[in-house]
Amino acid sequence: MAIPTNIKTLLAGNVVEWARIEFKETWDSEASLKTICAFANDIDNWGGGYIVIGVREEQDNSKLLVGIAPSKIDSILKDMFNKCKCIRPEYMPITEVAEYQGKKFIVIWAPGGSVRPYSSPKHMGRDCKEFIYYIRKMASTVAPTEEEKRDLYALANNVPFDDRINHEADITDLNVTLIQSYLKEVSSSLYAEIDKMEFIDLCKNMNIVNSLPEYTKPKNVGLMFFSLNPQKYFPYAQIDIVQFPEGLGGDKIIENTFTGPLHQQLRSALQYIQSAIIQEKVIKYPDRAEADRFYNYPFAAIEEALSNAVYHKGYDVREPIEVRVLPDRIEIVSHPGADRSITKEGLRRYRVFNRRYRNRRIGEFLKEMHLTEGRNTGFRKILNALEANGSPKPLFETDDERLSFASTIFIHSAFLESDETENETENNALNGVEKVVWQYFKRYPRNTILQLCEELNLSRSHVTRAIRALKGQDLLERQGSDRKGEWIVKAKALGD
Repeated sequence: MAIPTNIKTLLAGNVVEWARIEFKETWDSEASLKTICAFANDIDNWGGGYIVIGVREEQDNSKLLVGIAPSKIDSILKDMFNKCKCIRPEYMPITEVAEYQGKKFIVIWAPGGSVRPYSSPKHMGRDCKEFIYYIRKMASTVAPTEEEKRDLYALANNVPFDDRINHEADITDLNVTLIQSYLKEVSSSLYAEIDKMEFIDLCKNMNIVNSLPEYTKPKNVGLMFFSLNPQKYFPYAQIDIVQFPEGLGGDKIIENTFTGPLHQQLRSALQYIQSAIIQEKVIKYPDRAEADRFYNYPFAAIEEALSNAVYHKGYDVREPIEVRVLPDRIEIVSHPGADRSITKEGLRRYRVFNRRYRNRRIGEFLKEMHLTEGRNTGFRKILNALEANGSPKPLFETDDERLSFASTIFIHSAFLESDETENETENNALNGVEKVVWQYFKRYPRNTILQLCEELNLSRSHVTRAIRALKGQDLLERQGSDRKGEWIVKAKALGD
């Protein structure tokens, strides 16, 4: 049987995080069984993990490809099969003999199991009657604490939605062409075996159907990626891009809806944004050859924010992902909100360490196709892209009930209309900087001008001028001292 990726990708470590891979020079049944058990328990919803046998890790963390003697492969596989029978409840990983650089390796894929928690013997002695649950912490296999044991029991009653069996669908709802295209894109060794195996075996190898021979049904994640019409089973699993060229109060609205398999709708939506919304501005100077180039929105930031929305959306919630394009910002809203382990203060400071991933399998497929980053790296990629473009910092928000999550990317200041132009066209209208300042103090009335400048990457002179204009229109007032006072927002700003 084959695994859903290839050994070259695993050895590179640029798609599957190192914490999900363990390298061993030889087969060690006791240690490997504990690691298989830990990957199967998948306490942090990583999507399980891989063990590659035939690789020696040196003290400097480099990897020496020693390989396995062909004469030993059969005996290792037989011993592995027998030892894995010791796992409780029954669990059997998927194994593959792979060849790389002229050497043989055994790759073990242990996806998160559906009947967690799993335990394995404390040791391989005949008299061992003690079974222990194992979990992964960073890149180590350890026994859980009492609190982590409670988490494991909770997971047993809470299989993630994307990994659940869909009893309304049938295996014929999975499209072989979509599966072939995916396997070819990620260079999976399964691609070369498609013509040699039954379709149901192919789906089992990819873990997109359940494994009961008498009742084979697709899993939700299989339908999301490899069904021609996933909306049949997941209403509103779509991306809506809504443009408001005149602001929310204007009459002109442009709507586009993107449906189909998740990766296809994501790519189509991003292509539309890149061609129809992203703009470049070039400023030339008479005294030097180099021109300044920047975009209204850096595409990398929008790409990561929208990919994260697809990754973390609740597909049992009948709400689309909405991309709202306003004159001065892009808002990406998905449902439900962030996990309780993510605080509002953490979002404001861009310090997010997610403990639970809502869609471990969806994330697995998106990472294989390089459509999203690894664990907790999305915010950093967005911040870096905005900083490189000279754009204001983003805003990430979730409500108290955790019903929705919003990412706001503000337009580059060079694309905002000047005060004079806007005042000529509409009385009492706010320009882009004034809107940003007004909205910021509406959300954070106790923050200072310095905090606003640092968080939104705006100059103090621009902010001071905007505050003076807002005060002149009786839209903003300061009460109390500079350090302990707060801002009073008096009216609703145009376009808000």
